[in-house]
Amino acid sequence: MFNQFFGEEGSKRISKWMAASLMFLSAFLLVKVVGELKKLPSLGDEVYPKSTIAATGEGEVYAIPDIATFSFTVTETSESVASAQEVLNEKVAKAIDVVKSAGVEEKDIKTTSYNVYPKYEWQQIYCITVPCSPGKNKLIGYEVSQSVTVKVRDTSKLGDLVSNIGAVNVSNISGVEFTVDKKEEKVAEAREQAIKKAKEQAKILSKQLGVKLGDILYFTESGNYMPEPYYAYGKGGAEMDMVSSVAQARAEIPQGETKITSQVTITYEVK
Repeated sequence: MFNQFFGEEGSKRISKWMAASLMFLSAFLLVKVVGELKKLPSLGDEVYPKSTIAATGEGEVYAIPDIATFSFTVTETSESVASAQEVLNEKVAKAIDVVKSAGVEEKDIKTTSYNVYPKYEWQQIYCITVPCSPGKNKLIGYEVSQSVTVKVRDTSKLGDLVSNIGAVNVSNISGVEFTVDKKEEKVAEAREQAIKKAKEQAKILSKQLGVKLGDILYFTESGNYMPEPYYAYGKGGAEMDMVSSVAQARAEIPQGETKITSQVTITYEVK
């Protein structure tokens, strides 16, 4: 195409000029790109500082539990589901009346399980002739059970309440456990202690190492909520007949203390 307008010599000169222009343009773009990249912050230095100091601290607070929970279970067996339910409902209603009379609100009384099971009895068959049937299961009735969990917000009433429930033919009272209602406030207090100790440790380390602390880069926290539960199955801590024993005396249930801990790690950039 160039040969038609500029001849063979002219065409060669134009081709050389275009090649030189392309090389110059490529070099110019390369220099511009490298220059712009140098202006960018170093990604590696920003995410992974060359020098850091990590300091740890632990805080702990103790609280007197102000909420107690326990469960009771009523189980009845009868020839039919309906008859077993009728007796069970009467006993559960009496137990709930006792709970409410102690000032426990409806919202703090909750059915946690309700089960119906058929009950079988193995009947062995004896015979003289052979072959002989080994025996069979025979349905003899049904077992109905209901478990109710109670939250007691006035722990001073717990001992009398457990004893009184045992007096209305409740066959099983399961573990009593104490907890702290406003736990987050205690957790925040423990965390504040831990952060203060971690900062103090960081200052000591930086002084010993002869460096200065920079910005905080990372913060991690772990904690442990450690109640001191009192697991009881009736008075004395062992499973027993609540009707004959607990009803005769007030159950003594120590609530103890609850320890709440916070462990923190603060990582600083070193200047």
